Amino acid sequence: MSDRVVVVTGASAGIGRATAIAFGRRGDKVALLARGTKGLAGAAEEVRAAGGTPLVVPVDVADAEAVEAAADRIEAELGPIDVWCNVAFSTVFAKFEDVSAEEYARVTQVSYLGFVHGTMAALKRMKPRDRGVIVQAESALGRRGIPLQSVYCGAKHAIKGFTESLVTELEHDGSGVKVTMVYIPGVNTPQFQWVLNKLPKRPQPVAPIYAPELIGDCMVHAAEHPDRRAWWVGIPTVYTILGNTVWPQFMDWYLARKGIAGQQTDVPASADPEVNLWQPADGPDGADFGAEGVFGRKQWHRDPQIWASRHHGAVAAALGSAAAVAGLALRKRR
Repeated sequence: MSDRVVVVTGASAGIGRATAIAFGRRGDKVALLARGTKGLAGAAEEVRAAGGTPLVVPVDVADAEAVEAAADRIEAELGPIDVWCNVAFSTVFAKFEDVSAEEYARVTQVSYLGFVHGTMAALKRMKPRDRGVIVQAESALGRRGIPLQSVYCGAKHAIKGFTESLVTELEHDGSGVKVTMVYIPGVNTPQFQWVLNKLPKRPQPVAPIYAPELIGDCMVHAAEHPDRRAWWVGIPTVYTILGNTVWPQFMDWYLARKGIAGQQTDVPASADPEVNLWQPADGPDGADFGAEGVFGRKQWHRDPQIWASRHHGAVAAALGSAAAVAGLALRKRR
C-alpha cells in the first residue's frame, strides 16, 4: 500500500484511466486530469473502488496555464506530487494530405505540448524537492512512423526528443528527479470510436491488440523503476523498434503494402459516433467510454516479453545456464 500523490493526464478513458486505476490499487491519491466530465466521474468511482483517493481536475492539457493551475490545486488538496504520468492525446486518422493545418496544430497542442506542459508543471515542483518521477506514455510509433498517422507519429517523435534532452539536463545537474518513457503497442482503447477519422472505414489498432489494464500496470511498474530511461512493452514494440533500426527500408516497403488496410475495420466510417479533437466525446450529453474499446475479443492480457523486460537478470541467468548445459553436452559427444 502507498499514499503517494500521482497525477494522470488523459485519465477519463483508455490507457490514462487504466493507469489511474492501477495506481488506485496501490492506495495512492490519484489526480485525474482530462476534459470529459462523464469519463472523469467514472474514473473517480473506479479509482475509489480500487482503494485509491481520487481528485477530479477538469483541464485541457493544451492550455499551459490551466495545467499549472491544476498542479497548484493538486498540491493544495492532496499534497506534494510524487509521480506525474503524461498520457493525454488526440489524433486524426487520415493521409497526410487530408489533414488540415488547424487539425495538425490542435493535435500537436494536445499530444505533444500537453506532455511538455505536464512535464513543466511537474518539474517545477519536483526539482526543488530533489525527488519525483515523470512517466511519459510513449508509443512504438514514436520510433517508427506508419501510414495514416503522420500527426500522431510526429507528436510521439517530438516527445522522445524533448524528454531525452531533459534527461541529460537532469543528469548534468545531479537531480534526484527521474524521467522514464514507456513505449506502448496497439491498445484496445475507445480512441478508435471517437478520434477524427477521414478514412472510408473505422480505424483499428495495429495487431496484436493489448488490454489497457495491462498497459496501466506497466505504467505503474515504470513509475516504481524509473532508473531505466525507457521501457519497451510487448513483442510488437520490440520488433518495430529493432526492425526500423536494422532495416528501415524494409519497414517502408512492408508498411506501404500492409499498413493502410491493416488499420481499418470493415465498419463504414459513417458509424463513428464522436469526434473528440475539439471537444470531449464524453461531454454533458455523452457517454462514459471507460478504459476498454470495442476490440475486447482480440486483446491480449499478457505477453512474455513484458515479464522478460522486468527480469533481465533471471533471463540472462537462464540463457547462461542453457548455454553451459549445451556446451557440456557438446563436449561429451566429442
